[in-house]
Amino acid sequence: MEDFDKFVSSKKESDKKGETPSDLSKKSLPELIAYITKKYNGASGEDLMRAIVKEAEEGKKNGTLSNDDIDRFSRVLSPFLDSKKKAFLKKVVEDLKKI
Repeated sequence: MEDFDKFVSSKKESDKKGETPSDLSKKSLPELIAYITKKYNGASGEDLMRAIVKEAEEGKKNGTLSNDDIDRFSRVLSPFLDSKKKAFLKKVVEDLKKI
């Protein structure tokens, strides 16, 4: 994975280009997460989770999100969650992989 400073720099450049959310379907998982968190800054955790799931469902349907991407995201996020949220994440991952 590219380093964070390089990613932030490239993200700033893409913002200058006026990319739309549909352009992000062609982006990597970290870029998609950065877009969603920026868009939903200040939103509740539930709103953010719904947005992530919605984007992931679209990515699975259009072929831009793989099961490996979903597993990688889950591994990164899981250490920050309590047991209840980990169980929820596990269910979401299982559901997304069925798409």
